[in-house]
Amino acid sequence: MRFTSKQRISALAATAALVAAGVTAGTAGAAPAAETTANGALPAQLTASQHTELVKTADSEAAKSADARALGLGSKEKLHVKDVVKNKDGSTHVRYERTYDGLPVLGGDLVVHKSASGKRTGASKATRAKIAVKTSAPTAHKPVTAEAKGSKAPRKIVWAGAGEPVLAWETVVGGVQKSGAPNQLHVITDAKTGKKLFEFQGIKEGTGNSQYSGKVEIGTSGSSGSFTMKDDARGGNRTSDLNGGQSGEGTLFTDDDDVWGDGTADDRATAGVDAHYGAGQTWDYYKQVHGREGIAGDGKGALSRVHYGDNYVNAFWDDSCFCMTYGDGQGNKNPLTSLDVAAHEMSHGVTSTTADLVYAGESGGLNEATSDIFAAAVEFHADSPDDVPDYLVGEKIDINGDGTPLRYMDEPSKDGSSLDYWSPEAGDVDVHYSSGIANHFFFLLSVGSGEREVNGVQYNSPTKNGEKLDGIGIEKAEQIWFKALTEQMTSTTDYADARKATVQSATDLYGADSAEVEAVEAAWTGVNVTGS
Repeated sequence: MRFTSKQRISALAATAALVAAGVTAGTAGAAPAAETTANGALPAQLTASQHTELVKTADSEAAKSADARALGLGSKEKLHVKDVVKNKDGSTHVRYERTYDGLPVLGGDLVVHKSASGKRTGASKATRAKIAVKTSAPTAHKPVTAEAKGSKAPRKIVWAGAGEPVLAWETVVGGVQKSGAPNQLHVITDAKTGKKLFEFQGIKEGTGNSQYSGKVEIGTSGSSGSFTMKDDARGGNRTSDLNGGQSGEGTLFTDDDDVWGDGTADDRATAGVDAHYGAGQTWDYYKQVHGREGIAGDGKGALSRVHYGDNYVNAFWDDSCFCMTYGDGQGNKNPLTSLDVAAHEMSHGVTSTTADLVYAGESGGLNEATSDIFAAAVEFHADSPDDVPDYLVGEKIDINGDGTPLRYMDEPSKDGSSLDYWSPEAGDVDVHYSSGIANHFFFLLSVGSGEREVNGVQYNSPTKNGEKLDGIGIEKAEQIWFKALTEQMTSTTDYADARKATVQSATDLYGADSAEVEAVEAAWTGVNVTGS
């Protein structure tokens, strides 16, 4: 069955993957570093406790009820705070999930924007449809629970992902996919007729000696004779060995002298070093560049699991365990633990705790591209001499077996599958390939079009309309995308919405008549996402 991009939005996508088409790497800035640190529209630097207090305050019944009334919600609709973003100027953006008569409303999320004084200045909604459904459902069309391990019993929901909201059942089918990855197939069926409305895959395939970044420093715990790969300075990030298993937390890496791995896949700890280093660098990036302490902003670390399965050529993020998982690649010789892969997977977690872009259709492509964009940004922020930042995706892991990258940001179609430009069919393309549209946009915005050289790598980025564009630098581009993701985008955002969100973010940061806003508009037009 074919769906429009708005119909492809789905419920609470639980996890995120890397390949099935890929990871994403690299962006650098051709322009000088952005001088925006004093800009009041940038996110404020918050500690985990400060973020927790913001959420607690916003989650008070008085605050939620006031926002619900202002939005004109019915008496059966309740708001539930998911996240709060605060900017340097004191303005806030409260992200809500919604229930109706006690049932989750999938595709009903929204963001309420407020000034420093607390005055509401607007709202971004996943759907503008009015919700009015009867919540009593006949049992005749209630799905059965699948027998596969990890399956979940049906839960009653309101499906607002496409057109008029309807009463529905959401069923999760477990087991294992053909690729070897866990299966979390979410199936939405009409409660009145039993007709399938939508389905999506929840799993998004998503001092040590490392294999990809040389000799690196990693955060560990313990003392002589008993060290563990647990980074207390970064929320307790920890890394474990699944030893070929496909479930559980695995065994935490330990070492006697705090020197880990030997730089080759033959030493099991080497993959752990790469994964742990990537988690640490990603933590540092979000904290130092965007003021976000941890994936969810709550100061809590995540689990990295390496050596998943046998010859598993992928990596994935899973919300249910708040963890990244890495296979060892073909022949178990090329673990998918390079820096850009680690940053890609952790960034899926950032997306799930903010806009929660549904992993299907155009929103799914934007979800993948967001991980690609921030993987690139993390790579440039880390600036490792052993993994020189570039705009090539997964170039270190040699997933194609011939030394070529997995994907390219300057001209995505060079991988043979990804889209360079938007078309009405973009929502029907695998999300790893439709992500090329936003990756191309970000390259044009950061670096520009035509022949360019960054860190010794040659690029030649085309535009749909043949226009020549100059980039504004990654420092500004990454701030614009992060602000759009955390303040403007919702679960149903498509490419047209993404253009509006990034234009609004650039306007907030640099002014309506700024060169940055013009650059954002020109870059979107360059990938055929035109203003309406």
